[in-house]
Amino acid sequence: MNIILLEDNRTLGKKGQVVKVSDGYGRNLISKKQAIEATPKNINDWKLRQKHEEKLAAERLAEAKKLAEEMKGMSVSVTLKAGEGGKVFGSVSSKEIAQAMKEQLKLGLDKKKLVLDEPIKSFGTFEVPVKLHPEVSGTIRVKVTEES
Repeated sequence: MNIILLEDNRTLGKKGQVVKVSDGYGRNLISKKQAIEATPKNINDWKLRQKHEEKLAAERLAEAKKLAEEMKGMSVSVTLKAGEGGKVFGSVSSKEIAQAMKEQLKLGLDKKKLVLDEPIKSFGTFEVPVKLHPEVSGTIRVKVTEES
């Protein structure tokens, strides 16, 4: 029986490969939704789906690159309370930065995309990396000011 692998398999091969296996093993993989039977229709559908997925991936990459270029000049302001001697109360986390981006720039990015090793605990301007795509990163400038 010939099957098309729907996911990587250590012993058989990579996702999308057509491999010949025994009938019982093939039925087992098909029932687990790890493969489909390699009929001419399924092979054609698989190729069309792969082309569609590649097109979508290319579009996502292009959008991420465009957004990274747009973000170069963008900045957001976040205010913090300060105590005596200019000491900061609290910190600015990726959640607050994402919220400020949504309010000030109308840019709804998930806080998980902001690469902040540790919260910002001082006043000033900081460059925060943003992971937009596995291949594309951008930066956003965050100005932390004292609340008046």
